[in-house]
Amino acid sequence: MKRTIDAVVFDMDGLMFNTEDLYDQVGDAILLKRGQRFTNDVKLAMMGLPGDKAFQVMIDRCNLDDSVQQLQSETEALFADLLPREVRTMPGLLELLDRLEQSGIPKAIATSSHRRFARIALGQFDLEPRFEFVLTAESVTNGKPHPEVYLLAAEKMKVPPQSILVLEDSHTGSTAAAAAGACVIAVPTQHSKDCDFSHVYAVADALHDAIVWETIEQGYSRKNIDG
Repeated sequence: MKRTIDAVVFDMDGLMFNTEDLYDQVGDAILLKRGQRFTNDVKLAMMGLPGDKAFQVMIDRCNLDDSVQQLQSETEALFADLLPREVRTMPGLLELLDRLEQSGIPKAIATSSHRRFARIALGQFDLEPRFEFVLTAESVTNGKPHPEVYLLAAEKMKVPPQSILVLEDSHTGSTAAAAAGACVIAVPTQHSKDCDFSHVYAVADALHDAIVWETIEQGYSRKNIDG
């Protein structure tokens, strides 16, 4: 039995924008000041987590004496300089948004980023008005990989989670969406391409990959997910 897709929910960092590339620069700058490097292991452990939890991972993995608040403040200052100059939309994003709007399919964002950062990133391309709503770290009690943000998205969309297509680039985020019962397509970047995505419906090369629109247009079968 096939299920229809009635709404699409986007992750933001690494999925809509190249912000994971910027996180690399910021993470390396922060750790270089402390005589360390932002390794791939640390990056993957932090990816997709809400900010406070991600910084705690950095503190624990790198044995830092800094507080989460200190690292957040330093990161915000670095991003304030980098974001306007270097943020880019990911391949296929604008085309996908156009097709969804032409088809009348509602869309939203569910990100682990804080609201202030999300608004700045979206504001670079005037994208926030194109979405029904934007859920951020402040919207939920439990961040990804907990399914709360995607369950809340379904509730706000007034559709069952099983009728939502979630697009995610990270293992943490895709785990949250799968736990909510959504249909999940992973769109890994160079940062997450080696992660385990065995729990998702499909893995796409980019947002304009044919599997994304085929799933939206034709629906999907739960047995392909549940076995």
